[in-house]
Amino acid sequence: MIAKGQKINDRYEIIRSIGEGGMANVYLAYDVILDRKVAVKVLRGDLAEDEKFVRRFQREAIAASSLNHPNIVEVYDVGEDDGKYYIVMEYVDGKTLKSLIKKRGALTLPEVVDIMLQLTSAIAHAHESYIIHRDIKPQNVIILEDGRVKVMDFGIAAQLNSNDLTQTNSVMGTVYYLPPEQANGSAATIKSDIYSLGILMYELVTGRVPFKGDSPVEVAIKQMKEKIPSIVEQDPDMPQSIENIILRACAKNPKNRYDSVVEMNEDLKTALDKSRFNEPKVVYKYPESNFDEDDENIVKEKRSDRNKEKENDKKDKKLNKSVKILIIIASLLVIGLVFAFFIYPRFISKPSVEVPDVEGMTQTKAESVLEEAGFEVAAKTDKETSDEIEEGRVIETDPAAGRTIKKGTTITLVVSSGSEKITIEDYTGKNYYEIKAKLEAAGVEVQTETKDVPESDNAEENVVLSQDVEPGEKLGKGDTIVLTIPNIYTVYPDFAAEGYSLVDLKSFCTDNDLTLEVNYQEDISKKDGTIIYQNMAAGTKVSAGATLRITMIQNSSDASGIDGGSNESD
Repeated sequence: MIAKGQKINDRYEIIRSIGEGGMANVYLAYDVILDRKVAVKVLRGDLAEDEKFVRRFQREAIAASSLNHPNIVEVYDVGEDDGKYYIVMEYVDGKTLKSLIKKRGALTLPEVVDIMLQLTSAIAHAHESYIIHRDIKPQNVIILEDGRVKVMDFGIAAQLNSNDLTQTNSVMGTVYYLPPEQANGSAATIKSDIYSLGILMYELVTGRVPFKGDSPVEVAIKQMKEKIPSIVEQDPDMPQSIENIILRACAKNPKNRYDSVVEMNEDLKTALDKSRFNEPKVVYKYPESNFDEDDENIVKEKRSDRNKEKENDKKDKKLNKSVKILIIIASLLVIGLVFAFFIYPRFISKPSVEVPDVEGMTQTKAESVLEEAGFEVAAKTDKETSDEIEEGRVIETDPAAGRTIKKGTTITLVVSSGSEKITIEDYTGKNYYEIKAKLEAAGVEVQTETKDVPESDNAEENVVLSQDVEPGEKLGKGDTIVLTIPNIYTVYPDFAAEGYSLVDLKSFCTDNDLTLEVNYQEDISKKDGTIIYQNMAAGTKVSAGATLRITMIQNSSDASGIDGGSNESD
């Protein structure tokens, strides 16, 4: 490993490690001359002393630097510094396609087609330069914020005309995307890249790879033997044109695949035309099993590569010990694959059956149905919320219902944990703050409206008067409900009719922040203290700061404690 701050060739200052591989380590670095961030791939120290690996590493750099395409990570510089062999590449600030799939699962079909058009354009350009990628997988594809795609890691690609980079018996790349001919120990061709592109497209469409297993050997066997699962059978709304592209790319027999990546790119351009949605399903021209995988051109190519490799080996005085170990490992791997392909399946082969549909069943019932069909049921279930399936019942299975898989396969139940939404009740007459807290805890946004209500209606403060969502409806996170609460106000009474005294008037004005003016008038026909006039009509809304004017009868100076002939104000 190279320490942070260390410079390579007195130019590329290491910032941090961003990846490790079988042959090299990759670092984020700063180019002090061109003032930019770059990615620096450095050959591992234990391999830098091996001339054969150094030559291979340098050839890879030259091959990659010859590629100039907007969807391929650009190579800037190649060199050696104090025994460190390095390649300087464009630094792409984005996320891998694999991380996007893990986050979102299946992508939309327009997104899939857009990504695949960019990928096939990049790989076609590489093939035109006689370069096979040999490790196409979503981990080696970077997607930028603007949707652009960049293919990287041509560092383990094979150059078709290379003398000793082609290793017929070496199996490279990730097993989930490994073409059957490579899993069987044969050399990679341009059609091997087409197969890997098809597997990658399957994963973009469905959110998962088509073949899984407990070990790389098991997955490799499935790549060689099992048909790719039908996407249309899993999703009847899937256009047949999309599945046909995947079927042609992922044919076991290379003769049934596209002749070139350019042909696949052209097919993708019209894949979403409505006229193609119900086109006939692809029928392979050549057999998919018991076929001779080496057609005449591949045989000639292998013979040529072997002859060149022999001539190159004669020039080497001594085969490096590390290379011998790698050859032994590769040979053992091929022997193991052959054993597993021809012998092991005869002992472990189990019949395939369709996964029953247990959606909506109780967990106990679903387990019983699956076990009767010959499957194992995982002890641990996955929980998901559902507005359609009630709590405790099965939403789906993994693998999905309708898929044809081996008996004895372990099925995981996805069980409903209930709806995240709550059922709205009739909240009228209930405390506003209690209801608001309950709804907001469920993620419902509560809005408030007020309604003017006279005090005489006996309305209570903070009590819900009405709501805009009917009882029985369901609301969840992000939904809104409006609750109406009272704005209680005071009205002027009929002071004379209700027998208000001067003391009562003063108390009323104090309570409601009013100014009181009292005028007195003599009228021997009326009793002292009788109110004969009020300036604010009965039933009018009381507003703080107003002046209440009252005219009251006063015939004697000491009657009812009222001073005769004078005006009072408060």
